[in-house]
Amino acid sequence: MQLALSGGLDSMLLLAVLAGLRERAGFVLRAHHVHHGLSPHADDWAALCTARCDALAVPLTVTRVSVQPEAGEGWEAAARRVRHGALAAEAADWRVSAHHLDDQAETVMFRLLRGAGVHGAAAMRAIEPAPSGGGRLRPLLAFSRAQILAAAQIEGLSWVDDESNADPRFSRNYLRHTVMPAMSARWPSAALTLARAAANFDEAAGLLDELAVQDAASCGAPWSREVMRGMRAPRLANLLRWRLRALDLPLPDQARLHEAMRQLQSCAHDRPLMLPLGGAFLHAYREVVWLSPTYPELPEDGVPWQGAATPWGEGVVEAGPVVGAGVSQARLAQATRCEIMARWPGCRVALVGRPRKDVRSLSQGAGLAPVDRDRVPILRVDGEVAWIAGLGVAHGFACRAGEPGLQFGWRRPAAYSADGVALL
Repeated sequence: MQLALSGGLDSMLLLAVLAGLRERAGFVLRAHHVHHGLSPHADDWAALCTARCDALAVPLTVTRVSVQPEAGEGWEAAARRVRHGALAAEAADWRVSAHHLDDQAETVMFRLLRGAGVHGAAAMRAIEPAPSGGGRLRPLLAFSRAQILAAAQIEGLSWVDDESNADPRFSRNYLRHTVMPAMSARWPSAALTLARAAANFDEAAGLLDELAVQDAASCGAPWSREVMRGMRAPRLANLLRWRLRALDLPLPDQARLHEAMRQLQSCAHDRPLMLPLGGAFLHAYREVVWLSPTYPELPEDGVPWQGAATPWGEGVVEAGPVVGAGVSQARLAQATRCEIMARWPGCRVALVGRPRKDVRSLSQGAGLAPVDRDRVPILRVDGEVAWIAGLGVAHGFACRAGEPGLQFGWRRPAAYSADGVALL
């Protein structure tokens, strides 16, 4: 179990509570402090976390990071992104944070003011299991900041106050110090009511997810373009957002999503589509629709292949021994240069049992999506095509019956293709 330890009131109290429970509950506790370096007091905060963890015999990781906002990103969001990245880099089954009731209320308000849907307005859950096991825990989510302060004072705890938390230029701070106090003065139970609203939103979000599962099943595997063209826009949007969340991809803004949906439902049935959705793409090719993450850049030059697994784009080129199939090992042993590369101008090949043809035409005939035709790895041996992922082995490199060969394949995350199948 990994505790995100900032050194502030909330996380220091949670550290004390978890340290007292670990033996009885039977879990191993570790803490992780992210040193942003944005405050002149950052070293003191790290030192306090270290001293407290030493006193409680809790192993502590201190990670120093550099915060640089990306395009269109503020310092607040950049620091959160970097912090989450640092915490996620350390292996853990359960990741624990000290968010509380007031944090929940602020999150609901903040997201509603940004036009969030029900999933966003559902804010945070006390328990978020991960599909692979473990997940996220927020044990203090039902307790107010005032309750946490009272408990920390009773325990005689020490903590730090980040001066940036008082800066009203940051949106969350403005909500915390200006908007929420004004609301609470008029409606004393405002924070509790907003937290209850988050639970209601979460319930509605669960129902939308159930609907998306049903719609995904009706679309088939892989998704049918014809079925999706006939869906009502709100259900199609819900399905696409559900799939993006399942792939842990960022959600696009409403305008971009609706434009992609418009093109999917209005364009000619046989027109290939590759529509940007912020951090993802919506693809349609022939009868199939799928979503993928953005694609990594490919090397400009060939990557030497020396018999081991070779990273290529979003996947890895692998080769396993076979007999009477694949690329001839004897032919490879005679080569002076073997490399993995993308299709090049004038690239042609004679596949086994077929005439010599342009690789792009062969890729189209084999049903490779347009996005894959210039990305699939090619094994080039002394300037000649020996194998192409998704197409097969060149005639001049094919294994004879009984001869040792290598079966090549390009294995990549399932999210990058409609069917999730490796290209051999």
